[in-house]
Amino acid sequence: MSEGLRALAVDDLPPALDELCRLLREAPEVAEVVAASDSLSALRTLQSDRFDVVFLDISMPGLDGMELASLLAKMSEPPVIVFVTAYEQHAVQAYDIGAVDYLLKPVRAERLSAALDRVARLLTTEDVVEPVPAQPDAMVALPVETAGRTRYVRRSEVLFAEAHGDYVRLNTRSGVHVVRMPLSRLEEYWEGAGFVRVHRSFLLSLGAVRELRSDSAGALNAHTDAGDVPVSRRHARDLRERLLDNARQAEAAQPRGRG
Repeated sequence: MSEGLRALAVDDLPPALDELCRLLREAPEVAEVVAASDSLSALRTLQSDRFDVVFLDISMPGLDGMELASLLAKMSEPPVIVFVTAYEQHAVQAYDIGAVDYLLKPVRAERLSAALDRVARLLTTEDVVEPVPAQPDAMVALPVETAGRTRYVRRSEVLFAEAHGDYVRLNTRSGVHVVRMPLSRLEEYWEGAGFVRVHRSFLLSLGAVRELRSDSAGALNAHTDAGDVPVSRRHARDLRERLLDNARQAEAAQPRGRG
């Protein structure tokens, strides 16, 4: 797009909005920047004018960023959505809505440039641009709703995860926590952080495995402090190799005594 992008920046915090607008105006890919201090103002602006991309905060009073993005997705020609937020835990929902990128505050100029490049490529080609996969640290904790309260379960607490319909059961030493998410999506985010698929319905932390056991029928199970995890035959060899690699790495990391 040789004429440059028209961008709408939405944030209810003036300092954050000013900084985002400044970064966008300094970006060579952007021709024009309009600011909105809340979701309703942004919605009115988008109904009366056309923008290529909306940089959208999530936590805002009234209509939050996720709700606004869901409304924008129903437009006949919706703008590209890039979320800009201080909170890591909304990444899965953001990509499910169709966001092309997810920026964490404070936004770095080079990270913004990468997002703008993705937006421009999406608007100038017919190819589908896949969302940027979240880095492992972007899903370091998951929000769990219980009796009107939100608790964050850290990835390091989880020994294994089990698919349960539209939900995933996170098994920890302290108990079981349920989150609404496909197991395949959790695998996508956590496979780079020591988790491995061992069964159609189970994702296992390699560091949680105490031992491998075979039952009377010959089925393999991985024993953890939160219970046994079934290992399907198609995953058994890979699991053994991964555990062996982990053991070798741990051994190599041990300090060598002088003989």
